[in-house]
Parts: sequence; C-alpha cells; structure tokens
Amino acid sequence: MSKHTLTIIKDEPWLEPFAPAIQSRLERFHKAIHAINESMGSILEFANFHTYYGIHFEPVRNGWIYREWAPAARQLYLMGDFNWWDRNSHPMKRNHRGDWEIFLPYEQYKHTFIHQSKIKVRVIDSQGRDLDRIPAYIRRVVQDEKTHDFTGQLWFPEEQFSWTDSDFSLQEVAHMPLIYECHVGMAQEKLGVGTYREFEESILPRIKDAGYNAIQMMAVMEHPYYGSFGYHVSNFFAPSSRFGTPEELKSLINTAHRMGIAVIMDIVHSHAVKNVNEGLNEFDGSDHQYFHPGDRGYHEGWDSKLFDYGKWEVQEFLLSNIRYWMDEFHFDGFRFDGATSMLYHHHGHVSFDSAEKYFDEGVDQDALLYFQLANTLIHQLNPDAISIAEEVSGMPGLCRKIEDGGIGFDFRLAMGIPDFWIKTLKHKLDEQWDLFELWHELTNRPKKEKSIAYAESHDQALVGDKSLAFWLMDKEMYTSMSVLEQNLVVDRGIAIHKLIRMLTLSLGGEGYLNFIGNEFGHPEWVDFPREGNNWSYQYARRQWSLVDTPHLRYQQLNAWDKAMIHLATKYELLAQPHATQLYLEPNKKILAYERGGLIFVFSFHPTDSYFGFPIPMPKAGDYQIILHSDQKEFGGFERLDKKLIYPTDKENKVSLYIPNRVVMVLKRKK
Repeated sequence: MSKHTLTIIKDEPWLEPFAPAIQSRLERFHKAIHAINESMGSILEFANFHTYYGIHFEPVRNGWIYREWAPAARQLYLMGDFNWWDRNSHPMKRNHRGDWEIFLPYEQYKHTFIHQSKIKVRVIDSQGRDLDRIPAYIRRVVQDEKTHDFTGQLWFPEEQFSWTDSDFSLQEVAHMPLIYECHVGMAQEKLGVGTYREFEESILPRIKDAGYNAIQMMAVMEHPYYGSFGYHVSNFFAPSSRFGTPEELKSLINTAHRMGIAVIMDIVHSHAVKNVNEGLNEFDGSDHQYFHPGDRGYHEGWDSKLFDYGKWEVQEFLLSNIRYWMDEFHFDGFRFDGATSMLYHHHGHVSFDSAEKYFDEGVDQDALLYFQLANTLIHQLNPDAISIAEEVSGMPGLCRKIEDGGIGFDFRLAMGIPDFWIKTLKHKLDEQWDLFELWHELTNRPKKEKSIAYAESHDQALVGDKSLAFWLMDKEMYTSMSVLEQNLVVDRGIAIHKLIRMLTLSLGGEGYLNFIGNEFGHPEWVDFPREGNNWSYQYARRQWSLVDTPHLRYQQLNAWDKAMIHLATKYELLAQPHATQLYLEPNKKILAYERGGLIFVFSFHPTDSYFGFPIPMPKAGDYQIILHSDQKEFGGFERLDKKLIYPTDKENKVSLYIPNRVVMVLKRKK
C-alpha cells in the first residue's frame, strides 16, 4: 500500500510528511492481527482468557478448576475458607502451557467450596518470599470491616441473572450520545456510600426525565481506596462490592437499557494500583509480570503501575477484560481513562508545538497498537458500541478507522473546552472575554473526527477546584438561591452558567457530557472521605433536595438543561455538520452561528442590550425564537417574546432585540 492510498492523508494533507509512520502503524496492526489469528483463530478468542484463567466449574470433569499466570513464581497454593486457610494443603501444578492450576472435585468440595466463601492464593516467588495474593481474574473482592483486609470471594449464585434488554438498540445513542457521567457511590444525598440498587431506583428515573440517552459509570472496577474515584484499580474483573452485588449491577444496566439509556464504563487500562496485597503488582514476585520493569513501570504523577502493552499475556488480560464487561454485564462501550498518558512514554508532559511530537520516539507504539486492538474487539463484539478516548494531545487519527490510518476510537473527549471555561472564569472579567478565542476553542477539532464536548466533568470539581456554578456564585449559593429574592451575583451566575452550557452543547462536539448534579448547578466541589477531612462524606454526595425544592433557583438551571437536551434530541443537533459562523462582534460581545438549521445568537455583554440589531441569516424567510435563556422558568427576565416573527431584509438579515447575557435559538418558518 502506498502512502497516497491512506484516507487520512487525503483528508489531512498536512500529515503527508508522516505517511511512512502512519503506514508503519497500520502494518504493525495487521501483523498483530495475523499473529492473533494464527495463534487463536480470531481476536474474539484471544480476548476470551477470562473463561480460562480464574475459577470455573467444568461440567465434564465435575469440579472446579483454578488457573493462574505467574511465570516467575516458584510455587502457588490455593487457600481459603474451603480448607480452613491451610497454607500448604492445596499446591498448584504447572500445566502444558506453563500456567499454574488446581482441580477441586465437586463431590469432595461441594460443602466447603461454596458461594460467598473467601479465598486467596499463596505465592512463593523465585527468591523464596511468601506472598498472599488475590487471584488476578477473580470476579468478586470484599473487604473485612474490622481488619480492612481485601479477600477474593467465590460467587456462585443459585440463579443466574435474567436479562430482559434484548430489544435495546445502541444505534441512536451512537449517532448522538448525550452522556450523564456518574458515580454510584456519591449519587445519593445521604452521608454514606450509595448502592447499585439505590441508583437504579432513584437516579435512573432522574436521568431519563432529564433527556440523557447514556450514562458513563465511574469506579466500577474494584479499587481499595474509595477516595481514588476508582482510578487505582486492584481487581479488574470484579465490580466494586462496596456498591452491591454483581447481580445488582446487572439489574441497574438492564433497567437503564429498558429506559433506552446506554451504559458506558469508565475503564482504567492506563495504570493500576501499586498495592501488593490487593492488586497485580509483583504478583509472581517479579516487577515485570504485568508491568514494565523499573522506573518505566511507575507513574510518578499517579503513584501507580504502568502496563507493558507489548507483552502478549498483558494484551490477553486487558482485551479479555473488555470482553468480560461487555459479555457479562452488557456494557455498551467504554471511556478509556488516561489515553494521553498511555500513548506517550512521557505521558503527554511535553508541549505539542509541532506535528513531529505525534510520530517521534516519544510515542509508545505498543500502547497505540493496544488501542487499535481494543477498538477492533469492541466493534466486533458490538458494531454500535461506543469507544471514547480521554486524550488531550490531539493525536491525529485517534478517531479515524484503523484502515484509514487511524486508531479506531469513535469519540475523543474535548478536554480543552472545560479547561478554557475554568481559565476564563478564573482570570478574566466579563468584559474581557475574547469571542475570537472562544470560537476557536469550541470549534478547533478535526472535521472527520468526532468529539464529546463538555463544560465540566468530575475533573473540574475535584477538591482544590470548584464546579462552574460555584466559580460563578461562590458563597452566595449558601444564602441567596431563593426565587423570593434577587441577588446580582446569583443573577449573573445563572445567566452565564446557561450561556456556557448551551454554547458547549451546540458548538463543541458531536456528543455532549454532563457530570451528575452539574445540570442544576450543584455547588461546592467533590471530595471523598479521607484523613484530611476527618473521613467525611459531606462532599461525596449529591444534594438532590436543592433541585427538588420549588423555591430554590437550582430548579431553573435544571429546567434549562432539560430544555437544551430536548432541543438537541429533537433536531439531532450534534449529528449535524460543524457550525457555520454568521456573526461575531468582539466589542459588543455578540456571536451568532448556524448548525442543523437552527440559529444560535449569544450576547455575552455584561450590561448592554441592543435593539434592532442586524444578524445575517443563511436563508431568506421568516424566523422565530423557539428557545431562549431569558424565559422566567429558566431564571430569566422575560425580555424576549417567542411569538414574534423576524423577517429577513434584502440583505438576508433579521433585526433582533438582544438583551445582555442571553442566548436565543431561532428557526426559519416553512
């Protein structure tokens, strides 16, 4: 294949000098797929090792088999409640593959090797060290409330979960994802950890009512430290037991599907917890089993371990992990955490000031290949599944098809947008906002790669930072959010909050994301229980009573969010081509653009309103406002009349009354 046949080069001519590098990536992918097919028959079989490793019942032999990959270990022993934690009675043997295994006949162990009993594996390493470990492919891990020790738990429920989601289709969601990012544990108002069942019963109906068509679940995989937000994973095949049982997670997903809501998992393959007792680190006694050896295997910024993506067995482990969550729990796709960190040896800690940085020795080709394999697997398992990359460097081709010269993701998170909003609110007065910079930040993305736009996610609200609402209104949110009083700080905050969210939704991407509670301006920040806050849950919860109280203005922001999402859904707004700018006036702070047949007119001016202001339209005709942020139900002042018709003049312009700090959406009447 010549460099000129790569579609990505045709679409992005500036990549021509890097055609050999892109070609090399594609050839490496094909070579890897060929090797997988030669060895296993298909990538689906290659990603099926969760049915081989770990603990499984074998009907033919009538008993349980436990297998573990631990190449550097001298000896393994299985121990647990079933053998009264005898450390020597159940030695494992190497099989023909070199894996460790042990078989437990059913008749001998049917009364001891039972549902909910606890197990560990004792590992003697090459140096003779004695280590108690949790099986790598274990399906459930629980923590002892008194000792705080984590232990594997056998999970053999008498009845298998019955799915009733066969009619659910992902096509519409994949076409235009409207994502509600959430964390089960902090989703309740109580001072404690929420559960899968509570989320299913009390939060899913809210999400459905709000109009979102997907949820993105954080902290699903087991993690020993709750305050890590789920990002220091220890047990990759175990849904976190602190939220409930595997069946309760399945029920949550099943109910979401029956509501028409897709469930995307925040998957953490970028790193793993360094803990030896709970996680994979030094499992067989070496520092290079799952991870890179030495310094390369340690992420200083995250204090965690880094996978060796070039190792065959690590690819088996991670790809099987993807298949497990899709097959066993019906997840509809993944948001890959830390993609930038994975793609580069320097983890993205450089200035991407030249295109060479995307193709030089700083790129981790093994990780890039892993992403290509992961996306191939995901879309073979479900062609409509959604894969999203948390990637900030702007890696070209990230969301292009692999055969085009890309990496195969469906969407990238538009991470520059929330950073832009925070910097603007932190460092600029309202009258200093630069609309040219604003337009650039919200539209600067590849034409043929899709993005998920968002004004704020969990990242922007973590302790040390604040939600956008809190940046805008700060302490006034504690005292002045009643509809019965007027407060200039709150009026400004609500107005700008609405502008930011509509601009981000309508201009910034082909999908949209909101973090749980931020749709109604949830105050303060997110902080999990830790020693520094005296193990408090005060900020690790969502205060739904704020939006449920009729006389508080949180209801107004919530109503606006619902109206925005309804608008985007009705007109399939985010599935439309990029917006076309119609007007930008930097001093008067007026911006207008068209997308999907809708006209968006923004005024960011803090004080001035304009009468008879001419705005060019894409077509001649009569235009009418179908939604505006100044409606009373949204906390506005009713300065606009939706009944009015605005005809174009000879120059295809309409004359509008544009109040300060308002967005209006117009549509041409047929």
